Amino acid sequence: MSEPYAHRAALHEQTVDGFGTVRVLALDPDADAPVLHSWVREERAAFWGMNGLTAAQVTEIYAHMATLDTHHAHLVVKDGEPAALLQTYEPAADRVGECYPVRPGDIGVHLLLAPPGRDGATAGWSTALLGVVARYVLGVLDRDRVVVDPDVRNEKAVARFLKQGFTAGETVVLPEIDLPDVYLPEKKAQLAFLDRATAFPG
Repeated sequence: MSEPYAHRAALHEQTVDGFGTVRVLALDPDADAPVLHSWVREERAAFWGMNGLTAAQVTEIYAHMATLDTHHAHLVVKDGEPAALLQTYEPAADRVGECYPVRPGDIGVHLLLAPPGRDGATAGWSTALLGVVARYVLGVLDRDRVVVDPDVRNEKAVARFLKQGFTAGETVVLPEIDLPDVYLPEKKAQLAFLDRATAFPG
């Protein structure tokens, strides 16, 4: 596997027939910031809320997240190439926890897919990658249910989750967060849920 990721231990590794080998790595704020910055500054990532940030600011955000016990960032790598930014979090410790009844065993997920490669978008690519993410979050982390909260205007993300087997919940307004280390504007979000029995029947 090509550098610079081969030397990094995988939290989860899975080979998908006809797709490739996917590894979920703990995010390295310094090493991975250039890749993340190239993704979040694109117009397609506008709903991620980091369009205007510098690479140094992106590093700072993820360095802060690395100090938290409730929020974790991961780089998802497919066949040695960065494929997605995955963030997991405890809903009870997040603003989404104010918007729905959190159950024991819930885990929150934010997912930003890498831009299409030189050959353009590939059919089934996001479905296969989301399947690996679900296996990591529900299987390896042993959680019962995933909650996602994409912006209601992000129709592609909402459709992608529903296609993956998520069940749409309520449309909610996530409150503004204004803290010294974190600022998040108010967001109208579409909640959606995926439980382990639905993702992996039998």
